[in-house]
Amino acid sequence: MARLHGVVAIAVCTLFIAACQGGEPAQPPPAETVTPTTGLGLDDRKITLDFGGKQRSYLVHLPPGHDGTTAVPLVVVMHYFPGDAAGIATTSQWNAKADKENFIVVYPEGYSSAFNALICCGSEDDVGFIRTVVGQVVDEWKIDRKRVYATGMSNGGDMSFKLAVELPGTFAAIAPVSGGFIGPAAADPAYRPARPVSVITFLGGKDRYYGQFDAGIAQWQQRLACAPDGPPQQRTHGITVSTARCGDGSDVAVYRLPDMGHAWPGGARSSHSDPEAGVNATDLAWDFFQAHPAA
Repeated sequence: MARLHGVVAIAVCTLFIAACQGGEPAQPPPAETVTPTTGLGLDDRKITLDFGGKQRSYLVHLPPGHDGTTAVPLVVVMHYFPGDAAGIATTSQWNAKADKENFIVVYPEGYSSAFNALICCGSEDDVGFIRTVVGQVVDEWKIDRKRVYATGMSNGGDMSFKLAVELPGTFAAIAPVSGGFIGPAAADPAYRPARPVSVITFLGGKDRYYGQFDAGIAQWQQRLACAPDGPPQQRTHGITVSTARCGDGSDVAVYRLPDMGHAWPGGARSSHSDPEAGVNATDLAWDFFQAHPAA
């Protein structure tokens, strides 16, 4: 694969809102290009490529001083619908976490502000697109393949479940935020990961989709023969944490936040986050990721 050259900056786009399905690429995409833009920092890049006959893009954030000689983890972060890569980067604050903990973050850009996830939106081959994105990042920067993770909010959270099932062996763990294992595909008993993928998820009790998300994570655990570690743990703000070990060796942790709506807990103040939720999803997801490399 052609290597990328030059230091460029990320495009800063508009923020939007929340929820959307994927497949396989028909043919290998042409070589990608890196385009200069105004952006978030000198260690950020916007990369564009032709995929499925359309121009697609993603943002990459490198921690300061990363020289490509030491293998580091990779976190793939997916936005809500309608939304964009820059919006979820700002809301979730994953870049600051990456700078502190020394890992790379990539933000795929959904087509027409959405990902084709489990219940919506569109018909793009976003599973194939994200597989291509991960492959390019792995080729360009040194990545620890046992520590590749996915997270996202709403539509992006749904998409993380889809990737866990449809890209076996790619992700060690996922962290859906205000998203769920829902929709027609998830209703199929055969729809489950072929390789262990641990899950940490955050559900708001005031989210209008809470019932669907709660039923979805229960179905995930039933399908993977997960056994609770014990009764739910009580936290501040009425938050409960339920943990389980599954038959395939994966783990599940479910944070239920009774006072939160459809939001990213602890994120930057915006219409998509709840800074006073009582927990920080980015911090907790990273701790969970660190404890769950691929076997």
